[in-house]
Amino acid sequence: MQRRSFLKQAVIGGAAAGSATLAAPVFAQDSPALNWRLASSFPRSADAIYNGSVNFAKYVAEATDGKFNIRVFPAGEILPALQVLDGVQNGTIECGHTASYYYYGKDPILCFDGAVPFGLNTRQMNAWMRHGDGLKLLRAVFDKYNIVNFPCGATGAQMGGWFRKEINSVADLQGLKFRSSAFAGAVLSRLGVVPQQIAGGDIYPALEKGTIDAAEWIGPYDDEKLGFNRVAPYYYFPGWWEGTLQVSLYVNKDAYATLPKRYQDIINQATATATLDMLATYDAENPAALRRLIAQGAKLKSFPRDVMDACYREANALYAELAAKDPAFKEILDNYTTFRDELVPWFRVSEGSFDQFMAAVTRR
Repeated sequence: MQRRSFLKQAVIGGAAAGSATLAAPVFAQDSPALNWRLASSFPRSADAIYNGSVNFAKYVAEATDGKFNIRVFPAGEILPALQVLDGVQNGTIECGHTASYYYYGKDPILCFDGAVPFGLNTRQMNAWMRHGDGLKLLRAVFDKYNIVNFPCGATGAQMGGWFRKEINSVADLQGLKFRSSAFAGAVLSRLGVVPQQIAGGDIYPALEKGTIDAAEWIGPYDDEKLGFNRVAPYYYFPGWWEGTLQVSLYVNKDAYATLPKRYQDIINQATATATLDMLATYDAENPAALRRLIAQGAKLKSFPRDVMDACYREANALYAELAAKDPAFKEILDNYTTFRDELVPWFRVSEGSFDQFMAAVTRR
């Protein structure tokens, strides 16, 4: 696909073929030159997820003939990794690229924009956001933070993380210091885990020094780059807290309101294209990375069924408690879970049956 041409066509919209030839020079003459800053929550070393913001900025610049430039800063360069929302909200930066579950402590409802335990997978999340009520409901939530949110990346289902010791039963979770997302940590804490929320770039030293006993990050491609297999041999799946992770672009609402409509349209199209690129990167790179990790001694293991059942039970109990306290949380939870429960049977019939057969006949 020629992305520049694709994005320009999105801006031109329904223009007739005869007038389309005039669109580019007219666009260049009457469009403002803008320079924005984007703070990422991700380090450069995690290139698959970090490059979601780099690609987004690239597409915007190409689609505006270099008039709208967005400079990307990795985690910690102008803002700490876990303070991107605050920076966008108060206008310190015009936009940020982050994962909404980092802000569970502000309001658990924000996590529906990223990932929640035992939630939607990637295609289901995309369907809820674009053809369900997801984006409408979440835009109302982020409006309270002076932010316009856009899906801008997806990782696919994530792994369960790296552990120094085997997890054979629920009892093995007692006292385990585990780096996880905050929502997952809230569930796990009910089973005796001591959750730790640490930015991606700080996980390895904490695991190496024994400050934590286990850590989840994303999946094989990123985990290999960060070297977790060198300090924790057991690699568990699935990451039930992230059936996918939707990564988001946060745009300061006031800054967004000053943009010409065509620039706003370009942001919408550029984030959609960046999302597809990120998912394709993970799907292409994770299989080989997993084989390399196993060849280097990683011990691949699934969480025992009793652990999965216990986590599922506690996740639903936590959902019920949060919903009882907050009607807004309950509204989105009900909408989200109804959508999920309608889609899962179809996926079991179609995708699930096909995937199971292909797994049985594929020898790699």
